[in-house]
Amino acid sequence: MRVDRLHPWPADAAEAEAVQDRLRGRVELAGPTDFPLVAGLDVHYHGDDEVTAAVVVLDAATLEPVERAVAHGRAAFPYVPGLFAFRELPTLVEALERLAVTPDLLVCDGHGLAHPRGFGLACHLGVLTGLPALGVAKTPFVGEHEPPGRERGDWTPIVHEGVTVGRALRTRRDTKPVYVSQGHRIGLDTATSQTLLLTPRYRLPEPVRQADHLARHPAGT
Repeated sequence: MRVDRLHPWPADAAEAEAVQDRLRGRVELAGPTDFPLVAGLDVHYHGDDEVTAAVVVLDAATLEPVERAVAHGRAAFPYVPGLFAFRELPTLVEALERLAVTPDLLVCDGHGLAHPRGFGLACHLGVLTGLPALGVAKTPFVGEHEPPGRERGDWTPIVHEGVTVGRALRTRRDTKPVYVSQGHRIGLDTATSQTLLLTPRYRLPEPVRQADHLARHPAGT
């Protein structure tokens, strides 16, 4: 699949923040509601800087694998809060470019709008690919929220500086919530419903679970 290289990879925090600020205006917060092919993305670290990025494309109706791709690289950008995506983006983009099919939705292990500059990993990948994208994170990053109810599907808004930037969503009864936020070309209601559709058995979406496993065990791909 094609990924637009809209900017060079930044060398320092000031350049990275400038990229986020420039691309943030391209984010669209509405889009399709049906996604036949859904891709999960994740990155696994080997030590401090060696990374393996994995993309797993599933048939949304059956959650059966359609295609998988991995890429290996080195996280050249330093760890800076709010700029963590730049450690993973180059290798994730390389993995995406190895796909023969183009998914209809990207599900990222991370945040979208729920980010200090409103431009997390899911936003960035959505803008670079032009595809609908959402973020599903295991832990909150910015904003405040009340605990959602105990039942699957219960949620509460995540509010940052007076703006709703995502939802704390219960995907399993009496299990810790996940943190859903829009990335690009998707509404928050759709991001929430898609997260629930993709979590029929576990806390995390199936595409992300499979991408995590592939990133950890890429042998044979």
